[in-house]
Amino acid sequence: MEEEKLFEKISKEELEIKEFVRPSIGYWADAWRRLKMNRLAIAGLVMISIVILLAIFGPMFSPYGYDETNLNNVYAPISREHWFGTDELGRDEFTRVLYGARISLAVGFVASFINLIIGVIYGGISGFLGGKTDNIMMRIVDILYSIPTLLIVILLMVVLKPGLTNIFIALGISYWVGMARIVRGQTLSLKEQEFTLAARTLGASRTRILIRHIVPNAIGPIVVTATLLIPNAIFFESFLSFIGLGVSAPMASWGSLASDGIRGFQSHPNLLFAPALFISVSMLSFNFLGDGLRDALDPRLRK
Repeated sequence: MEEEKLFEKISKEELEIKEFVRPSIGYWADAWRRLKMNRLAIAGLVMISIVILLAIFGPMFSPYGYDETNLNNVYAPISREHWFGTDELGRDEFTRVLYGARISLAVGFVASFINLIIGVIYGGISGFLGGKTDNIMMRIVDILYSIPTLLIVILLMVVLKPGLTNIFIALGISYWVGMARIVRGQTLSLKEQEFTLAARTLGASRTRILIRHIVPNAIGPIVVTATLLIPNAIFFESFLSFIGLGVSAPMASWGSLASDGIRGFQSHPNLLFAPALFISVSMLSFNFLGDGLRDALDPRLRK
């Protein structure tokens, strides 16, 4: 009797095994879930969104033009009318910073897009073909990589003359080598995988294998690299404008505004503080977002 008390009969319903299956989560949904857990990355994404919205819509609500001068209101202090004060020509500094954001962000995004296209095509072809073709193409990359990018851009800007279009050309010519090396390394690894061999066995062409199989599987490192290229391009443009090789007056970018502000820094520090603040916040935000994307898109961290 004592042994019977140790056991208890259960009903048929309780014998039925209920299987609980977690719903399948896709790669991008899982990456977004992990990205949301990174507070710095989300903070960077929010700050980037705010800066972009200010650059697009901010000047529409400003009562001042970016080149509107007022010699009766030179070097006005920070006030409700002029949030960042005015410069040596009486132009509203806040409005000029917003217009400068358009140029600096445009340089960052356009340069990153150009380098993304060139780097993916060049690195993908080099890694996929291999052999002598890969050797020759990568020696060209090594030569360009051994020369400081900033020096190449400065020399190109001296030849091409300052201007926004020429900045795009200069960055597009010299700025893609890092992306090409990353894509080439990913391609060398992926082309030996089973799915690539299966595609070859089924008769897929080289172009199809590269576009439909290899590049999509390397999209994680590509996206991260492209994101981190944006703050670098913004810094390059700011530096070029700072030394007088950027956009021409009366247009303004953050670099040219910082260059103008440093001349009167001791008496009017707000003219340097405003563009420097936007440059710093933008670069930090893009770097935080890039680091977050690197962790979120890493398949080894997927759960």
